[in-house]
Amino acid sequence: MSTADPRHVPVLGPEAVAMLAPREGGTYIDATFGAGGYTRLILQSPGTRVIGIDRDSTAIAGGAALVAEAGARLTLVENRFSAIADICASLGLSQVDGIVMDVGVSSMQLDSAARGFSFRFDGPLDMRMGETGPTAADVVAQAAESDLADIIYIFGEERHSRAVARAIVAARKEQPITTTRQLADIVARVVRSKPGDIHPATRTFQGLRILVNEELDELEQALSAAEQVLAPGGRLAVVSFHSLEDRIVKTFLAERSKTGGGSRHLPEIAQETPTFQLLNRKPVVAYQSEIEANPRARSAKLRGAERTAAPARLPPASSSWPRLADVLRGG
Repeated sequence: MSTADPRHVPVLGPEAVAMLAPREGGTYIDATFGAGGYTRLILQSPGTRVIGIDRDSTAIAGGAALVAEAGARLTLVENRFSAIADICASLGLSQVDGIVMDVGVSSMQLDSAARGFSFRFDGPLDMRMGETGPTAADVVAQAAESDLADIIYIFGEERHSRAVARAIVAARKEQPITTTRQLADIVARVVRSKPGDIHPATRTFQGLRILVNEELDELEQALSAAEQVLAPGGRLAVVSFHSLEDRIVKTFLAERSKTGGGSRHLPEIAQETPTFQLLNRKPVVAYQSEIEANPRARSAKLRGAERTAAPARLPPASSSWPRLADVLRGG
């Protein structure tokens, strides 16, 4: 299937694009272009222009047919979505009217054995969304046991992380761990599962993938960049697929939309003017019909907010989770 296949329907696509409320003449960013599903929906509104961003060159190449179809209304950029502000500056855009983000690995990447994201296929232990930087095999080979345990526990939310890390370190002493099947088998020997449970390696693979692609750092930076480039009244819609991502989005939007301060017992606390107004307090989730058609939609949550006229704030302080460079430097 072509990555620009018009039948591709993004998770919560209609809901996310409805949240953007595209208007004629507006400029929108599809920050995670993938197969172009959100972009197609935005372009259905006459006169809209879309900037599609993806760090995966395969996705950009796959969008060529859609670029030809849309003409000057669509520009594709191969880059990380944390670079939204720089991309806008390079295109001469001071502001945009809406940004949609679909956070995490794409179905296309999961379904490609050569990309090494999934244990469903035996392939190289890669997991990179782009084509540069260390692979998951590099992390598995070089990271200290304590770092591996932290990665798998914090990013994978795997409660057996120490046992998994010990098993990986023991196995790599015998031979290099270079394929998805090797790693999945190692994890399955120490993480037991009951019939109907997720595969024992699911959380370990998630943890490594998030680290290799620096996904949580990327998301934090992308949200801050979106705040910088959205015009007053411009809208942000974010679809996330696990609790770590959703927590970052929820916290960012809650902080940026907070009003007032203090209490009746304490003086009013000086507070910055809100930069966003929430569009939904509870996340939008998929209908059962969408979940049945696409099981990935089961965990999807959509949150949105509208930009106010207040100046953008400084980016939030960096979080304390493991970082790729530190893990490999210390391994």
